[in-house]
Amino acid sequence: MIRIEDDDPAAARSPAVEASPPAIDRRTLPTAIADRLREMIIEGELVSGARLNERLLCDRLQVSRTPLREAFRLLNADGLITLQPNRSAQVVSLSEHDIRESFEVMGALEALSGELACQRITNQEVIELRALTFEMQACHARGDLSSYYHVNREIHDRINTASHNTLLSQVYKNINLRLQNLRFRSNLNQDKWDAAMREHADMVDALEARDGPRLATIMRNHLRRKGEAVLEGLRQALPPHHG
Repeated sequence: MIRIEDDDPAAARSPAVEASPPAIDRRTLPTAIADRLREMIIEGELVSGARLNERLLCDRLQVSRTPLREAFRLLNADGLITLQPNRSAQVVSLSEHDIRESFEVMGALEALSGELACQRITNQEVIELRALTFEMQACHARGDLSSYYHVNREIHDRINTASHNTLLSQVYKNINLRLQNLRFRSNLNQDKWDAAMREHADMVDALEARDGPRLATIMRNHLRRKGEAVLEGLRQALPPHHG
C-alpha cells in the first residue's frame, strides 16, 4: 500500500513508487488521470486521508502538473478528494458515522434499482448479467480480487441502468463514487467475500425470475453486510486502547 505524502524523501525512494505504470494516454487527459487516481484510491494504493504529492504523482503517471490539477478538481467534484486553499489535495476520510449512513442509503438505492430492473430489464440484459456473474465467479475462484471487483462494479451499474430511471441513476452514481474503496475492502475477509459471491448468484436468479421484492431484499441485505464488514475492519485496524 502506498501512502504518498508531501515532500517526503523516503516516499520518493520507495521501490513501489518507482515502479511506474504505463504512461497516461495524452489524448485523454485529464479524465484519464482522474480515472487512474480513482482506481488507486479504490484499491487502497492511495489511502484514506493521504495527502497527494504533485511531484511524485507527476513522475509516476508521466504527466505535467496542469492536467494533474485538473484531475484533482474532477475527483474533488466526485467527493473523493478535498482541495485546500494552498492547492494541496487529500484523499477524503469518512467517519464511522458517514460510512454507516452512506451504506444505509446505498442499500435503499440498490434495492430500488433491483426492483425496477425486474420490471424493465430485457432478456438480453439478463443473459449478459448472467455471463458477467460467471466471469466474477471465475475471478473469485482464482482469488483475483481486483478483477472480481471490476466485474462486480459493472454488474451493480448494469442493474441500476436496467431500472431505466435517470434520477435514480444520478443519485446512485454520486453516492457510490465515494463508497468504491469501502466496497472493495469489504471483500478482504475471505468468508465475507464467499458470502458476497453467493449473494450475487442469488441476484441474477431473482433478475431472471423478474422477482422484484426478492431482489430488493437481497441487495439491501448485501449492502448492509458490506457496511458491517467495513466497520468491523476499521475497528480491528484501530490501535489497542490502553486506559
